[in-house]
Amino acid sequence: MSTTARRRPRLRELRAYVPPRRGLPTSRSRLQEAATVEDLRRLAERRAPRLVFDYVDGAAEDERSLRASVEAFDQLVFRPRILRDVGAVTTTTRILGRETSMPLVLGPTGFTRMMHRDGEIGVATAAASAGVPYTLSTMGTTPAADLAAAAGAGWNWFQLYVMRDRGQNLETLAKAREAGMDVLVLTVDVPVAGARLRDVRHGMTIPPTLRWKTAGQAVRRPAWTWDFLTSEPLSFAAAGGSPDDLAGMINTMFDPTTTLADLEWIRGEWEGKILVKGVQDVDDAVDLASIGVDGLVVSNHGGRQLDRAPVPLRLLPGVREAVGPDLDVFLDGGVRSGADIAAAVALGATAAFVGRAYLFGLMAGGHDGVTRMLQIVQAELTRTMQLLGATSIDELDHRLVALEEGTP
Repeated sequence: MSTTARRRPRLRELRAYVPPRRGLPTSRSRLQEAATVEDLRRLAERRAPRLVFDYVDGAAEDERSLRASVEAFDQLVFRPRILRDVGAVTTTTRILGRETSMPLVLGPTGFTRMMHRDGEIGVATAAASAGVPYTLSTMGTTPAADLAAAAGAGWNWFQLYVMRDRGQNLETLAKAREAGMDVLVLTVDVPVAGARLRDVRHGMTIPPTLRWKTAGQAVRRPAWTWDFLTSEPLSFAAAGGSPDDLAGMINTMFDPTTTLADLEWIRGEWEGKILVKGVQDVDDAVDLASIGVDGLVVSNHGGRQLDRAPVPLRLLPGVREAVGPDLDVFLDGGVRSGADIAAAVALGATAAFVGRAYLFGLMAGGHDGVTRMLQIVQAELTRTMQLLGATSIDELDHRLVALEEGTP
């Protein structure tokens, strides 16, 4: 039996196996090494205090809705087509008649400056550079005018909750219009606050108060703590006042009597397009389409309201079939990758909303972390399309995906 003869390795050959000298890891280098949104999530968990991380990562009650929304994407099966020329692929698409770089919307999230001092402006400027819309929340901590001044080159939307005080809603809408925002995302699935038990167990307040437990968390996360203490105090830019007990404030300020009639009132006060977010039933989708809204967002609020709520991805095909091909329909819930976006589009979505995904990036590294998240999901979307045999977003359809193995 013959064997390959051994020889003594030469020094110049060994140098090829030794990486060049690098300095100590930095926030920027860690972000660049992140390959997935889950990697960013782990970085966020290392940087933020536990109660802040759990505010983003957690959901209502036993968190079944959150898990089910994520697992629905885990259980779907792609059906790639082979022998397609995928040398050139484009992820551009049209949302509400306007071109974007990919079928993605950065959705509304509250208290964003609690995650990182860059806050809403850091998210909006990253979205503008990436060519995707960003949605400022009613519960945001940056005024619409300040956001427009910093990220006016982007496509900035505004999200609204219906308040008991209609005059406050009118003032809020006027400020959003003055800031150039032309799409209103009306969120209708929060008649009362969901029971977010992680926050309850932490004794969560906004801004976080320094009890013994939370003070210990702050000491163990000095970078976050220094940023937080040297930033402007958190306050609601649109809702007014300083936040404290979130659930109590929602139950006091939000109007639980809101109906379709109130939607008609808002339409009369808003000159731009209106999306209704929080659709969890096909009949409701049909009712909304019949009164002429510009789009629907199939969403269970990220599992943060009603536990055991419908899974948005599984509801999506039925909503699309019921409202027809012309109305813009968005998916919100469980989206953590570019492959998830491709699946959502194939099942009928115009685009996907994300919230936690970009907040993980924000907690991990501010504006740069959001930018890294957008780079990751666009690369994943492009690669998924190539492997599916699709060269454009229009070629993503139901024939390329099944919600589970064996589905026709």
